[in-house]
Amino acid sequence: MHAHAQSESDPLARERGHLAASRSALRAMREDAEALDIRDVTANWVNAAVLERQIDERIKSLADLAHTPLFFGRLDYLHAPGAEQAEGAEGEQFYIGRRHVHDADGDPMVIDWRAPVSQPFYRASKKDPMDIALRRRFGYTSGDLTAYEDEHLSDATEAEQTSKLLQQEIERPRVGPMRDIVATIQPEQDEIVRSGLSGSVCVQGGPGTGKTAVGLHRVAYLLYAHRERLARTGTLVIGPNASFLHYIEQVLPALGELEVKQATVDDLVAHVEVRGTDDSAAALVKGDARMAQVLRNAVRSHVTLPTEPVMVVRGSRRWRVPAYELEEIVKELLARDIRYGAARDALPQRIAHAVLVRMEQAGEAPDDRVQDAVARNAAVKAAVKAVWPPVEPAKLVLRLLSDADFLAAHAQGVLSEDEQQAVLWAKPARSVKSAKWSAADAVLIDEATDLVARTHSLGHVVLDEAQDLSPMQYRAVGRRCTTGSATVLGDLAQGTTPWATRSWDEALAHLGKGSAVVEELTAGFRVPREVIAYASRLLPDIAPGLAAVDSVRESPGSLAVRRVTEAGATGATEDNAALDAPLDAACLDACAESLRQEGSVGLIAADDRIPALAAALTAAGFTYLDPGQETTPDTRLTLVPASLAKGLEYDYVVLDEPSAVVAGEPDERTGLRRLYVALTRAVSGLIVVHAAELPGQLA
Repeated sequence: MHAHAQSESDPLARERGHLAASRSALRAMREDAEALDIRDVTANWVNAAVLERQIDERIKSLADLAHTPLFFGRLDYLHAPGAEQAEGAEGEQFYIGRRHVHDADGDPMVIDWRAPVSQPFYRASKKDPMDIALRRRFGYTSGDLTAYEDEHLSDATEAEQTSKLLQQEIERPRVGPMRDIVATIQPEQDEIVRSGLSGSVCVQGGPGTGKTAVGLHRVAYLLYAHRERLARTGTLVIGPNASFLHYIEQVLPALGELEVKQATVDDLVAHVEVRGTDDSAAALVKGDARMAQVLRNAVRSHVTLPTEPVMVVRGSRRWRVPAYELEEIVKELLARDIRYGAARDALPQRIAHAVLVRMEQAGEAPDDRVQDAVARNAAVKAAVKAVWPPVEPAKLVLRLLSDADFLAAHAQGVLSEDEQQAVLWAKPARSVKSAKWSAADAVLIDEATDLVARTHSLGHVVLDEAQDLSPMQYRAVGRRCTTGSATVLGDLAQGTTPWATRSWDEALAHLGKGSAVVEELTAGFRVPREVIAYASRLLPDIAPGLAAVDSVRESPGSLAVRRVTEAGATGATEDNAALDAPLDAACLDACAESLRQEGSVGLIAADDRIPALAAALTAAGFTYLDPGQETTPDTRLTLVPASLAKGLEYDYVVLDEPSAVVAGEPDERTGLRRLYVALTRAVSGLIVVHAAELPGQLA
């Protein structure tokens, strides 16, 4: 592999020329879109509005982002792709970039990274050159093309080497939100990104393996390959919290995808206002998949078998449907196991049909209009209301959580008495409005809502940080892709809820995607080897049997562990409060040291340490951000409560008092998992500062 910089000006000048030409071609494409006159082609204002929005989206997607290189690679094929490999036929040259750009004649200047012809850029190797003679990577400095590097894949004499430019691109400092990894996708990541729309995929990946990026790039790929279908059915990215979604929200627009919606699970199930919290015993039971059976029993309990006949009067005639026949109709609808609401809508039509049969037997010739009229008849309506009354999901859940007898009747043989006791409210709420609903209650209401009427299904759903979901939350997400597919991303070692996922097979079963393929990413690209090895000491305790991440990044000196002793003592600790002042000072020193480097800095601490550190930072004149806020060249320090650190990353991390992070959780395993998350947020360096003893696993 040969790296070239400024000195060899000719090829570089040629490549810069191609970049300039591509930029002006993109500008022309944008101007064409802006100049489209739609007045003559639209029949009415509705069409015009729709078309105008589509054109606006297209103009937006054609934006040329100054610091985002249009292309990052070039492929020289040995032969023309797809053609018979004729002797002497010259292969073509393709520039690979974030989006497709063509010239005035429609010839491609830059090929979209998702196109089939781009695939060898990610997959070709010496062993399997995929008909590529040359793979060229480009290096950029703030938007200017400054270097390139060549790999002659068909030249067996040239040794396989790690790409310097690839390494630099991976290690580039992180300022601002998460970036796309389109220039650095690895072969094992590319396989997941390009897997088909019909299958669901679950990606187990340790810190820094790029699972979030892989999930987002898979959405971008699917939108490219199945645009029409997904435009109809919709795509959704689900993340753990708003700051995480804010952190990743720029990735898809940078790839030209503006249509993908983002939400948390709480957003999806927001049928009621959440103002209450559960203790972990209640949350565990409410999140258990058995609650679905309790809800189903409760919903169906509203149906009572008819004991009275229905008498329909039409004109001078009366038609009678006896109780035993009504009972057969109701039992048949129950046996069909359709949604409660759909069955309720079908019941009056079934009763009307029974009346029509009698009319025909009596020699009349009724048509569909007569059947509809009978279905709307007052006597039929009254019978339906008595047998199959409407059910309001929130009211139903309110009754289950307030009324011990009602809960016992429907949880019998499903939940133990202790479990029933755990979910019952100490003080029953008066109404749906006044109830202090918890996040888990909202999920139960969502389940009940689906039992009454089917939830709308999307074409594709990406679920990130999935290991923290309860079985009932998995069901809520699964309902939103019953007819579509899912990409599930997570790390079992980072599960920090009491109900965290134990195995992906179990999770996928709750999601309704039991046939999904589970892929494991074990190559780390972001976290330095020393740091990941230190954090991996926790794995035997937090996720036995999970492979440790093998980082490709050697960076000696990337880890420092500092013990703070009071007034120079050797760490004899009398009183923790007395330790805080020297500990705060040591944390601030470590932050100042990290800020002398280029890039973002995260100060991560146990949630109860945050107010003290915030005060210390302010007193010392440091400006800092909250998680998810965008770093700027002037403000690069973020103060991060350990509970919000998941999924975020910083160039340099200062970790305050690991034992306090562990102690902040209800049990040791969850505490150690929270610590594992905090230890693995650093891309270039980690300083651990502690006054108390470190957890035994790290010693």
